[in-house]
Amino acid sequence: MRAKRSGLMVAIFFTFVMTLGACSGARDEKVNPSSPGEVDGDAAAPSDGHGPVGIDELAASEVPTIEDGSMAEVTEAVAGFSVVTEEEPLEEIESIPAADTAGGIEAPAMEEGSREGVELASALTLDQNSRLTAGDVDDNADWDEYFQYLQAYSGAAVIKVDVSERHQIWVKDSQGNPVLGARIGIEANGQEVSVLRTHSDGRAYFFPRTSPISADTYTVNISANEQTETISIPAGGSQREWFVTLPGAAPPSAFAKLDILFLIDATGSMADEIAQLKDNIFAISTQIDALPSQPDVRFGMVTYRDRDDEFLTNVTEFTPEVSQFAGQLSRVYADGGGDYPEDLNEALSQAIHGPEWRVEETVSLIFLVSDAPPHLDYGQENHYGVEMLQAASRGIKIYPIASSGLDSQGEYIFRQLAQATGGRFIFLTYGAAGPGSSGTETDFDVSDYSVSSLDDLIVKIVEEELSFLP
Repeated sequence: MRAKRSGLMVAIFFTFVMTLGACSGARDEKVNPSSPGEVDGDAAAPSDGHGPVGIDELAASEVPTIEDGSMAEVTEAVAGFSVVTEEEPLEEIESIPAADTAGGIEAPAMEEGSREGVELASALTLDQNSRLTAGDVDDNADWDEYFQYLQAYSGAAVIKVDVSERHQIWVKDSQGNPVLGARIGIEANGQEVSVLRTHSDGRAYFFPRTSPISADTYTVNISANEQTETISIPAGGSQREWFVTLPGAAPPSAFAKLDILFLIDATGSMADEIAQLKDNIFAISTQIDALPSQPDVRFGMVTYRDRDDEFLTNVTEFTPEVSQFAGQLSRVYADGGGDYPEDLNEALSQAIHGPEWRVEETVSLIFLVSDAPPHLDYGQENHYGVEMLQAASRGIKIYPIASSGLDSQGEYIFRQLAQATGGRFIFLTYGAAGPGSSGTETDFDVSDYSVSSLDDLIVKIVEEELSFLP
């Protein structure tokens, strides 16, 4: 059975070095599909004729092949995608009923505009903080190691996006400052096939093999503040980094704009995380307000469950008012779910397209809070392989956090979401006492990582995202 850590993921984001208590012991368990080679049921994905994706910057002869008769022949009808399933049977796992948590969580009452929660959070000492430890990996920085991981993967079905040709486009102004939110329109044979937005470091990632139209040369138009520069990127060329200067790009605003959206799995097994999230919401504003950049921050939320539950997704629009956001959060409770995967595909689509992201000159972050991978048997066209590229087109980075209860399929998918959007894969670590204790150990397939307090790590990520802005 797969035991999940108590009080993990969601609270991590919202405490930001505040009131999350150390947790230990096993949580309610979810169950993986036990049938070998299945994607949680019959895969309803038509073939597009593509084979499995290649390994980035490796020769074609090094790309793993799939034998005839394997379930890995199931493919998605999207250019650059293929669904690959494991070929070895999974050990059968006993089913465990989901915990009855409906309506069992109550948030502390908060008056409109009250600062009591903020003052309380500010008064806490480090000794009262979470003892949870975490590591993180930047798969875009550790490129070779990441593709060794992709090549060796043999777990349950995933949608493999072909990022085997990766181009990094760096955009700066005449003073050498990175340009945030520059629009990058990419044309193939005269037709625009992709749109990207630069992140706070002025960088965007272009993956030609995900394009619906292939070309020998791609025309890249980089625009900001009515200034445009054009470059050409040859397909398959050896140059993979491109530096562009926009002399007319305006300097960034005095206050950095920051949109943070929490994408929260609200199924029954998430009760601990949601409860702690409600208790610690004011700590978010306390920590972010203390940052030197004094960002113009807004918070949004998408909660999701699964089909046949009380609801599938609920979208909460962005707001700068923490008390308003806390009130909306107080109505969230954990319930439903049942099987191991949830409908993360639909939830991710809603998170990207539902709320009104500012996009222009805005640092845009999604913190995915979930303990399970998505269903891949729903036949959705808006699956995560497509939606993560849509996030990149709007300059949205995805930062997933994984507990020790997440399986290898979930790890693969979470790392895809982070790598394709420029985010990082975050995972909890533990000591000799096992999950719930602090330490440096992990069951995930990572090797080169540092470990720190999870709260400190999340604060550091936000600081880094804002640090590039002068």
